[in-house]
Amino acid sequence: MINIKNLLKSFYKKFITLKGDPGKIAMGMAIGIFIGVTPLVPFHTVLIICICYLSRQNITAAYLGSWIISNPLTMPFFYYGEYCLGKKLFGLPSCHMVFNDYSFLTILQQGWKVCLPLISGGMMLAPFFAVPAYFLTYRLIIALRHRHSK
Repeated sequence: MINIKNLLKSFYKKFITLKGDPGKIAMGMAIGIFIGVTPLVPFHTVLIICICYLSRQNITAAYLGSWIISNPLTMPFFYYGEYCLGKKLFGLPSCHMVFNDYSFLTILQQGWKVCLPLISGGMMLAPFFAVPAYFLTYRLIIALRHRHSK
């Protein structure tokens, strides 16, 4: 069984030791959370590295953001919500979804009646998590650094 307390401690320790400009750390976190919300699981790390490298944002913060939002506990809820949102967007009827795992290949095997609403819903839902994550992370980094400097 997953020990959530230890996972959160690990995340916190990694988060507070991030070095660099608070804006770049916050933007990295927002990028990671944006990518993490999307159902593109096998491509999360590659997308994070590419986007952060090209935009010169904090890759470690992005990876942490992706990990905290996209994990086995949250993925089923995100996938269901993204699918329902995308389905409404395209006016599609419900179809039976069965996932043995949450990989992109498994989603592709379900066909476009599932893929299109799921990916579209994920892209629409992602900003609602990424934008607040930027501001929360920025304020948290500033506050933690201010507290540690005293």
